[in-house]
Amino acid sequence: MTPPLTCTAGVDVGGTNLRIGIVDSSGAVLDDRRTPSPDSSDALVDAIVGHLADLRDATGVDVASIGVGIAGLIDRDGVLHYAPNLPQYLDVPLRAMLTERLDLPVVVDNDANAAAWGEVQHGAARGHDHALVFTLGTGVGGGIIIDGRLLRGAHGFAGEVGHWQLDPDGPRCACGQVGHWEPFASGTGLGRAARHAAAAGSAPNVLARAGGDVDAVSAEDAADSATAGEPDGIALLDAYAHQVALGFAGLANVFDPEIIVVSGGLVSLGAVLLDPVRRAFAGHLEGAEQRPEVPIIAAALGGAAGLVGAAALAR
Repeated sequence: MTPPLTCTAGVDVGGTNLRIGIVDSSGAVLDDRRTPSPDSSDALVDAIVGHLADLRDATGVDVASIGVGIAGLIDRDGVLHYAPNLPQYLDVPLRAMLTERLDLPVVVDNDANAAAWGEVQHGAARGHDHALVFTLGTGVGGGIIIDGRLLRGAHGFAGEVGHWQLDPDGPRCACGQVGHWEPFASGTGLGRAARHAAAAGSAPNVLARAGGDVDAVSAEDAADSATAGEPDGIALLDAYAHQVALGFAGLANVFDPEIIVVSGGLVSLGAVLLDPVRRAFAGHLEGAEQRPEVPIIAAALGGAAGLVGAAALAR
């Protein structure tokens, strides 16, 4: 008789949606559920407990532990202290709350750390002990892998790569501070730059994609224009790629990675985004011609990275 398959559960809690699934040791998602992110910590715990019970019944596998990735400052005790995009969760002892309700060991970590660990264990960074994994989406997230381990810092808060100050006179970040890298390197930042260009009359093709409404211009419009080979869209993507590369190079100078992996919605642009990032990156890297090349590649796990990575952390 084949022994029962032992798996771990992973939970990815975003600003909009929650995704929970059961993942085997190869990183394959056996089954999962998606739901809007609950509006309170009690409702979040209820949702995780309920969906996990459904998944265990549906798959019939033994779940050995559960990992949760959630955007925000998570300390080493699994307490969520602050989440810019989830203001309803403040000083939430999430690991303790889940441990009380579940008959399983529980791990809680930052969602970008979880996604980075997923890419190291099962994705594009597999086989690398020194890696930077960046998520470019509504915000900018990141995980830092050193000597095969996630860098967590003194309190568990390390890796908030979107929140170092690039320009003290720059735009306001979602966290409330000004000039952080995130407002420049996120999809939100690309959308803002596209609206400015459209209002100035320098992005007619991008504006046309938004029906002529400047306020409706989005990052997707700029991306679609660049993909179509339109010069204004390409110029916007090149300028955006330069802002992305500034952060990549600065952090590469600090951490000396073997590889940089890029995830998030914008990575679907492929070479339209990554080629100008690579070109600009070399121009800002100390001693670029005298040091080993640092490949910049697309992530492999896509939207499942957070879920798979949280399950891998639990394993």
